[in-house]
Amino acid sequence: MQKRIEVGILGATGMVGQHFIKFLQGHPWFDLTWLGASDRSAGKRYKDAMTWHLAGGTPDSVANLVVEDCKPGNAPRLLFSAMDAGVATEIERAFAEAGHVVVSNSKNHRMERDVPLLVPEINPDHLKLVAHQHARGWKGQIVTNPNCSTVMLTMGLAALKPFGITRVIATTMQAISGAGYPGVPSMDIMGNVIPYIGGEEEKMQQETQKIMGEFRGDHIEPLAAKVSAHCNRVAVVDGHTVTVSVEFSSKPSEADLIRAIDVFKSLPQDRNLPSAPARPVIYMHEANRPQPRKDAERERGMTVFVGRMRKCPVFDYKFVSMGHNTVRGAAGAAVLNAELMQSEGMLD
Repeated sequence: MQKRIEVGILGATGMVGQHFIKFLQGHPWFDLTWLGASDRSAGKRYKDAMTWHLAGGTPDSVANLVVEDCKPGNAPRLLFSAMDAGVATEIERAFAEAGHVVVSNSKNHRMERDVPLLVPEINPDHLKLVAHQHARGWKGQIVTNPNCSTVMLTMGLAALKPFGITRVIATTMQAISGAGYPGVPSMDIMGNVIPYIGGEEEKMQQETQKIMGEFRGDHIEPLAAKVSAHCNRVAVVDGHTVTVSVEFSSKPSEADLIRAIDVFKSLPQDRNLPSAPARPVIYMHEANRPQPRKDAERERGMTVFVGRMRKCPVFDYKFVSMGHNTVRGAAGAAVLNAELMQSEGMLD
């Protein structure tokens, strides 16, 4: 790129906002120049407006930036949204109406008919939906990334779609970092499994069908497969694990499935986008892998790891999929979405 792009973050003081800041440090295309948060933080220097919860301390590049209110005005055109779902709808729409490109991690717009729910390796053609947003009177646009657990499931399934996915059952073991800060009380999660995360199962089921569905001009035709999810919070810091059973319309062999995963890549790899891992999905042959503690941080947290492919006595096959929930499942996912959009000429 000849010209660098200024970017901002909506909801910069929260945990996901901090992950955006960390992930954007040293980015070859994007310069982080603007931080937005609630009116409680507006007017303060960033280092005084929040408590930094990630390793390494507050980056010097943002420590003295003055936090702005989350209202259109002097923000750069490209904004990453880490807004809380309780306020994201109105704020993101206000920026889109004013001409900003909002790349959002929030859930609020994911299932809207004209908003792409994007995983660049799986459904880059869904970006064509953006053209229909102008009918709302927006001068800008909104693009979303999925729920963090949905990313791990769909990336695990992506290479297997050609075999005709008909039914999926997915059970998650989700890290506590997915609950934000302060998250789940220690007395509730230590030595425990919490078998309920509000709204999570419904999101996984619906989002998977949209992401893996087909672009039909002005909408997405959902994947016809039935998807059932069980979602659990476990005492792991980072890294969501999903165990998956899947049925196919064709009858591939185990070797066929592993080979498909081994060779899988897509547009982000072909275009060598800065945040795209060389191998978006890596199959691990060890009997006890992947594991969050050993594998979530690898490849900058942008690769999803799959293992334990084997016959399923109820469906056809079952396997394990795992990835970094706050990177590939949140901040890194949104940054990769913006990189794909730039490579498509959508940020010019």
